[in-house]
Amino acid sequence: MNGIWEKFNFSIIIAETTTRLLPVKLANLSISTLRLLKAVLTKALSALFFFSMDDLFSSEDDDHLLDLDYHPYARKRPLSSSLYSDEYEETDEESNRQKLYLVSYRWWKEAQRSVADQIGGVLYTVLSNNDDADSEIVLDLRKEESSGTRDKAGEVASGREYALVNEALWLRTLKWHNDRKTSEEDARYPFVAEDQSQEVFALLIRLSFSPETNSLLVKISLKDNTVDLYRRACSIFSYQSELFQIWDFSGQTSQFVMNEMINLPNISPGKLGKEILLELHVHGFFVSTNDTNERLTEWSKTENSFGKSRVKTNKSSDNPSTYLTLTDALLSGTGYRGIGLLGLTGLQNLGNTCFMNSAIQCLVHTPQLVDYFLGDYQKDINYENPLGMNGELALAFGELLRKLWAPGAMPVAPRMFKFKLAKFAPQFSGYNQHDSQEFLAFLLDGLHEDLNRVKCKPYIEAKDAEGRPGEEVADEYWQNHLARNDSIIVDVCQGQYRSILVCHICKKVSVTFDPFMYLTLPLPSTTMRTMTVTVFSSDGIVLPTPFTVTVPKCGRLKDLVDTLSVACSLRNDETLLVAEIFKNQIFRLLDEPSDSLALIRDADKLVAYRLPKVNETYPLVVFSHQQLKRPYSFGVMASNWKPFGVPVVARIQDFSSGSEIRNQFLKLLSPFLMPVEDVVNDYDGDETGNTINENSKMEDIVSSSVPDSDAGSDSGAENDFHLNAGFKFYLVNKMEPVEIKMNEPVPISRFTKKLDISIHWSDKMIEKYDTCLLSSLPEVFKPQLFTGRPQESISLYKCLQGFLQEEPLGPDDMWYCPRCKKPRQANKKLDLWRLPEILVIHLKRFSYSRFFKNKLETYVDFPIHDLNLSNYISHIDGQISNCYQLYAISNHYGGMGGGHYTAFVDYGHGRWYEFDDDRVFAVNEDRIKTSAAYVLFYRRVREV
Repeated sequence: MNGIWEKFNFSIIIAETTTRLLPVKLANLSISTLRLLKAVLTKALSALFFFSMDDLFSSEDDDHLLDLDYHPYARKRPLSSSLYSDEYEETDEESNRQKLYLVSYRWWKEAQRSVADQIGGVLYTVLSNNDDADSEIVLDLRKEESSGTRDKAGEVASGREYALVNEALWLRTLKWHNDRKTSEEDARYPFVAEDQSQEVFALLIRLSFSPETNSLLVKISLKDNTVDLYRRACSIFSYQSELFQIWDFSGQTSQFVMNEMINLPNISPGKLGKEILLELHVHGFFVSTNDTNERLTEWSKTENSFGKSRVKTNKSSDNPSTYLTLTDALLSGTGYRGIGLLGLTGLQNLGNTCFMNSAIQCLVHTPQLVDYFLGDYQKDINYENPLGMNGELALAFGELLRKLWAPGAMPVAPRMFKFKLAKFAPQFSGYNQHDSQEFLAFLLDGLHEDLNRVKCKPYIEAKDAEGRPGEEVADEYWQNHLARNDSIIVDVCQGQYRSILVCHICKKVSVTFDPFMYLTLPLPSTTMRTMTVTVFSSDGIVLPTPFTVTVPKCGRLKDLVDTLSVACSLRNDETLLVAEIFKNQIFRLLDEPSDSLALIRDADKLVAYRLPKVNETYPLVVFSHQQLKRPYSFGVMASNWKPFGVPVVARIQDFSSGSEIRNQFLKLLSPFLMPVEDVVNDYDGDETGNTINENSKMEDIVSSSVPDSDAGSDSGAENDFHLNAGFKFYLVNKMEPVEIKMNEPVPISRFTKKLDISIHWSDKMIEKYDTCLLSSLPEVFKPQLFTGRPQESISLYKCLQGFLQEEPLGPDDMWYCPRCKKPRQANKKLDLWRLPEILVIHLKRFSYSRFFKNKLETYVDFPIHDLNLSNYISHIDGQISNCYQLYAISNHYGGMGGGHYTAFVDYGHGRWYEFDDDRVFAVNEDRIKTSAAYVLFYRRVREV
């Protein structure tokens, strides 16, 4: 409500001023003055609308009129880029109006020595006229003709030399002093600084131009200000016949003089030009006592506590009226404290906008961006960039940043910023929850395009890097990038990595150097997967054994075979043949090393057959198993054969007799033979109770199990009888199955590479072999529910290694090979080449697929003070540090269905604060490492 009344009172003042101007003869008024009156009358009708000085003194036709957003190096922005548009009816955006600040020149110049872009100013000699000092102060400002933009950095400023700056420059200077003071003060009292004893209060002044003396007149009257504020003005400006100087670094007075010079023919002799009512904020002239300092120190110990402490406004007076209540000052706008709390302002949640608030707080506490947007960033706005947003996003972000860094500010509602954001990014419109990293990526890219200093991007064709040194190619790529992209975002946030692609077919190597804005580091659980594969041996000794191995999630079949070979101790003379089993049949053979492992699902069942390398040219024989099934159907007995178990595989050279097929099959089944005693016990009696002779049963087992090398002998004929009763072999072809006779050649072509043989098992053979072992086959991955295993800590360096390791491109991410002239699968390897000043690291916690979404709560142990990337960068520049320090974190709490974003920010010297929407509170450094860390912000530091 206080803000609304403040606007209402200001509108009344404007209306009164306009009413006084109405009796002037219209014929004597210039067109610009008439437009001014029209604008004033129109705006004054809305009691809740604050005047923007841009609205008051700008129009489409009069670019020369006074623009309080003027800077000598800034171009006039079009009306379409104004932060206030007709379609947006927000009325509480007070910061859009420009403010003037009067400060000590020495205080201002001390900070400017550290700024690269020195700003020129106009020097005025000021004479105070105090004939009627009880009700009005008149200041005569005369320009020093020889001043120009001369640099006074080397001169010692007197105590009666002031500076006139706009709000952005004042905030930047205030922040510089705040940073310096907080770095010098003891951490126990981080906010007790000299500048905190200096309050800011607003004076309403009237500015006019005198054509006779060619000077500016400033009137500070009692009728425009409260008694208290007028007394303060008197203590500053009411010195009888004493000269003092004011440097104008805002550029506004020169614009006003220019406008008045144009209107000189319309001003009657001896008359003053029109008066303009301005709001002047005075900072740095408060004189405190020892008692006041003690009270201020006590107040400063409590953050954001606006107590009822009373502060003297003039040491020469003990009148109670010269005291100011801090709470009243904050609400009334006459003055405010809390300068030491710069940047600790929260953002209101407009409805599921915590994702936006979290990312914004991290950005507005990026040192380089703060200094840039508190400076004259508008000179860099690119209104012609078709990829940009007409500068509107940059302007909205700059205004929001200045609000958040204004001293004594209450939580800010970023409605205007969200409105501009949704205008250019409809995906962020409405009030749905979004991803803070996606928002951050769009915002950085949008700010870059709005602030791109390159007005016309040249076309540059990249040259082939083959045969040239990497340093030369990298610098060429970077210069080509800067020729098209030049902004504060590029200067601060962009680095460069090397990308190496190798074609699987022609082995073409392609090397490119691309820029990056942030690094998306996959967590180990997102880059690797565990796979269980059952290994079958062909030596007739070892039972099938399952092995669980870890392979890259986007790896190739070669990665699985190599890892599995180590796990099963594969000999040099052996090879592995991987196959997928489905419904007791080999669904497909995985024999292409470049096949992607992403095609293998967790529910699949894989086997790997150990085969001798010397027999790789022999045909592959696949033995699949069939057993008799006798279900009842409508009371009628029916019989059929169904598959069971896992097929076994061998390579056979000799097909001259079916006995060779039989002997190889029996060898493969040898490990599955039931122990002799178990078979004997199972057959220790028949249905009639007669005892079976153990010797005869043992003979059956041996005769049916031991391969017969002499098929023509009498014993071979006896074994054939047992085998024919136990197994029948059928050659599977496209027509009907063909039975294989034991002593006859197998009817196949000599060019056959693969032979499918179906084995019919009798009930007797099923009892002799452990078919449970033959049928037991685990899935590739079986999720374990409710595992009580404690969560492991994963180093950020391990995540970085996963990002930099070589990986194959999947079928959905084919690379166009310039040599093959067609899309190909390729191996991709990334290397860090050039690191930015601000390194943004995105931890890939969210994974998406066609069927489900998932969030990883993995705890990542990231360095705070000493992130050293020297071992992870391919190009070492001895003059540039590769060490970084953490200064901000965007956190996400909750799961995929919902959650909440917050931010941690380092205020300096290990003082961390948590920004939870509009709530800001201190937090210990040892609490900022959590499994909620989502986006990390690092700044480069000098190596120790």
